[in-house]
Amino acid sequence: MVCGITGWIDWEEDLTQNRPILEKMNETLAARGPDAYGYWVSKRAGICHRRLVVVDPEGGKQPMIRQIGDRAYVLTYNGELYNTDEIRLDLISKGYHFHSYSDTEVVLVSYLEWGPACVEHFNGIFAFGVWSESEQNLFLARDRMGVKPLFYTQRGQAFLFGSELKAILAHPKVPAEIDEEGLSEIFGLGPAHTPGSGVYRGIRELRPGCCLNYDQNGLRVQRYWGLKSMPHPDDLDTTTAKVRELVEDSIERQLVSDVPVCTFLSGGLDSSIISAVAADRYRKQGKAPLVTYSVDYVDNDKFFKASDFQPNSDQYWSNRMAAFLNTDHRRFLIDSPQLAESLREATLARDLPGMADVDSSLYLFCQEIKKGATVALSGECADEVFGGYPWFHRPETVNANTFPWSLTTELRNLILSPELKAKLKIDEYINSRYQEALNEVPRLSDDDPLEARRRELFYLNINWFMAVLLERKDRMSMASGLEVRVPFCDHRLVEYVWNIPWAIKSWQQREKGILRRAMRELLPEEIITRKKSPYPKTHNPSYLQRVSTQLLSILADHDAPILNLIDKEKVIQMIQSKGEDLQRPWFGQLMTLPQLFAYLIQVDTWLRFYKVRILI
Repeated sequence: MVCGITGWIDWEEDLTQNRPILEKMNETLAARGPDAYGYWVSKRAGICHRRLVVVDPEGGKQPMIRQIGDRAYVLTYNGELYNTDEIRLDLISKGYHFHSYSDTEVVLVSYLEWGPACVEHFNGIFAFGVWSESEQNLFLARDRMGVKPLFYTQRGQAFLFGSELKAILAHPKVPAEIDEEGLSEIFGLGPAHTPGSGVYRGIRELRPGCCLNYDQNGLRVQRYWGLKSMPHPDDLDTTTAKVRELVEDSIERQLVSDVPVCTFLSGGLDSSIISAVAADRYRKQGKAPLVTYSVDYVDNDKFFKASDFQPNSDQYWSNRMAAFLNTDHRRFLIDSPQLAESLREATLARDLPGMADVDSSLYLFCQEIKKGATVALSGECADEVFGGYPWFHRPETVNANTFPWSLTTELRNLILSPELKAKLKIDEYINSRYQEALNEVPRLSDDDPLEARRRELFYLNINWFMAVLLERKDRMSMASGLEVRVPFCDHRLVEYVWNIPWAIKSWQQREKGILRRAMRELLPEEIITRKKSPYPKTHNPSYLQRVSTQLLSILADHDAPILNLIDKEKVIQMIQSKGEDLQRPWFGQLMTLPQLFAYLIQVDTWLRFYKVRILI
């Protein structure tokens, strides 16, 4: 039931008289749930829902209400449970009856049986709220890996929550305001954000693996899940078999749907594994061939240049895998004008500046996939879980005393106005966030110094970098009404791989070595040995020209809100020089000069559209 949820609890206002506000909040999530909507309102609580139908069209309507005696429990739920059948059978054995086969009802009945501990029984992606009318209590929870989003804020006697920031910002008590901390997030860490930060003043994101209780005594946040470090008892062969078992089980569970399912297929290791397992299952069930999708850019074949971060392009490899698996493969081409024009839609989908055209290309891709499917499986998270990125392997990044995907702040400082640079002190801000993150790492006394450092890197990647990609995938897909599932985010797999020693994880000194070894019988040898290449980006120089022209137009507008934040002359100099000295990414693997200009365009778009008030 991948949808949009929002709600409002208030100890002063009579919410039965405020339905128009609730409707406005809920309407902001229409793209997440284009198929249906619902409301439940009492004096103190307004619970809302937008629905994208994936399983049980009739039985999964929300908000869902269950009455026990004179006690009413109201559920609004966004997500998918992948162990629905097992939990339902357990609950039936305890005397419960079900009126549908939806996972929605299983979530609600699980809460009735186990209370807040229900989350410990779930295998899936979710963010949900349960309001108890008799107890006047709200329970919120988010899945272990943070695949599904959930934000909240308190404003006086009002408590508001929503799947996206836009739902909360639609409430009249929540103006779009940002202070020094929020600006440090945008310019120092962006497009990453500190876990738990909503960036806007006073708004928080419920962290992955956490739940929240809210009543008249206040708000209490509790962590119900986290990574635990312990010795790894298995040898190489046992580890290989266990990884394959967990990966295949996760993929197979996530193919369940009453609507068409497809896969992303770049021809890289991760998407090829998912597509191979899915295609095999479809064959065994006598279904039509699996539909697979890849994305590329107009004229990339002419302009592609190999680099350490993007060693080869995808077209040959995706075609190779599609032929090997006999899938119904569809290739989508994006041109520079589309890419630049969609920066605005990508910004509004995130409610914040994001990964520039890495976002807008995915937005366009998801729009195309939605024409033929409602559910897709994607290979996100394998790099964070298994150690796929270059920064896991290079001594200069392994030993860097900062976030490895953003090694230098020189460029970030360069573009800021002198006044803002002096106020934010982004180097200090980044370092404080980095140290806070290291303090959270679950240590193992048996680790030698290098193994301990790699454990830090995995923690940073799973809790920070992966969060950026999950946010991107959720917002761009759900803005298109497409549900994207991420099998490599199965918490059982993450828990197991977390404790595999580096010598086994990097089998044969390869990135994601143990994953390659585990799945080598499924794929052609050339796919198993293919060097990692990230999600593709355009190499067409017309894109740089287009975003340069667009940014110059913004800088020429005396009313442009971004002018109060940046050093206009420095940015113009960079545009004119075409950044000949900026070849390496300033964030991640893909974000170089064109993406910096696109990011600044997104910042200006965001400031204008949301009428952001800057409090510094």
